[in-house]
Amino acid sequence: IPRGVATGSKVRVRGASGQSDIILNVAVEPHPRYTREGDNLRVKVPVDLYTALLGGEAQVAALDKAVALTIPAGTQNGKVIRLRGLGMPHLKQPDQRGDLLAEMEVHLPTHLSEKEKALFTELRQFRK
Repeated sequence: IPRGVATGSKVRVRGASGQSDIILNVAVEPHPRYTREGDNLRVKVPVDLYTALLGGEAQVAALDKAVALTIPAGTQNGKVIRLRGLGMPHLKQPDQRGDLLAEMEVHLPTHLSEKEKALFTELRQFRK
């Protein structure tokens, strides 16, 4: 099966059953982490509130390596950062690849301490 093949692709296996060819209809199983969009892959990246507000780094698992992604300060939930060349290989040009679309999934803190609640309450006063 060639790299980059997608659901609906047909693969010819020449001379597989004696002298005749076999045509395989490909169905690719969904991946638990990635969603495929053509040759691009989409992945959700968990980001804590503090990193989303102040900026920082998050580790993103690409298909064949982990990448440190710089999160800009003020990143909103759902923001997509494109990582060029880290998606699926192109079927006809396997040395070229689609992109990895890293979608920020901002996680709010739970079970705040009394001090944290007081600090957030104080911060809210500055926003009015």
